[in-house]
Amino acid sequence: MLEYTLRRLGLMVLTLFGVSVAIFLLLRIVPGNIADILFDSAGLVDPAEKQKIIADLGLDQPLVTQYVRWIVGLAHGDLGYSYVSEKPVLDEILPRIPITARLAGLALLFAVCTGVPFGVISAVRQNTWLDYILRLFSLAFLSMPSFWLGLLVLMAFVNWFGILPIYDKAPQTWGALALMLGVPAATVGLRSSALIMRLTRSSMLEVLRQDYVRTARSKGLSEPAVTFIHALRNAVLPVITTIGIETAFLFGGLIVTETVFNIPGVARFLVEAIRWRDYPMVQNLVMFIAIIVVLVNLIVDLAYMFVDPRIRLRA
Repeated sequence: MLEYTLRRLGLMVLTLFGVSVAIFLLLRIVPGNIADILFDSAGLVDPAEKQKIIADLGLDQPLVTQYVRWIVGLAHGDLGYSYVSEKPVLDEILPRIPITARLAGLALLFAVCTGVPFGVISAVRQNTWLDYILRLFSLAFLSMPSFWLGLLVLMAFVNWFGILPIYDKAPQTWGALALMLGVPAATVGLRSSALIMRLTRSSMLEVLRQDYVRTARSKGLSEPAVTFIHALRNAVLPVITTIGIETAFLFGGLIVTETVFNIPGVARFLVEAIRWRDYPMVQNLVMFIAIIVVLVNLIVDLAYMFVDPRIRLRA
């Protein structure tokens, strides 16, 4: 088990190194110098100001030196300064992390708590009217773009209830807080829920046809025990993998959802930083999202050991 964990940790470090190099180089091979982009977007005309920007960004140094300087700063919590607010990048990012974390956590919780049970029900009730309805809704939610669904939800709330479920810094009641976060989380989590449901269904159908499931039934075990103890535990590995992958796609959906629902989270701030051409902010926000995605996938890999004893034995 220890060897398996160490291998996964080593793979995580190697992945983060590759991602950091990709982020660093991609932001420097875009057409035009980043200092020119900042210079032009700010409308500056003084060449001395441009040289100051180049010096502040360290663009007058070799690429290797720039990369090492950035990584050392990350390790020490020094992410540089924003060129829009003229504040430390860390001070801009930290207040937004809890907002995005709550939204992403609720969306993932909604996706798992609805996708897995409905997938099991659809598999157990295969080719019944309930199965057809669940499959129809899953296909519909997979086909809907999150930004379009978010706009529909906003219009529905305004039309039916006369309220707009957008972000409020100080919600007055628990109901307002649940509405403020629950509606966007459910909106962005519907696609993940539909995908998890379909994967759970297909995995359960494969497992329910195995000999050991028929043996469990022949021994007189109840149907819930056969379904949830014997079948679901052996069918859940692909679902766990999908949850880790969907976490990465979730951040892509949050960029749109936070914009539609006016939520001041990390994902929306990334869009604003790109629009402002805030180079240090973009670089560190993308790296932050990459770290979260890699950590989630590490947790998924470690969860395999507790779900499947065969992995513990091989490790």
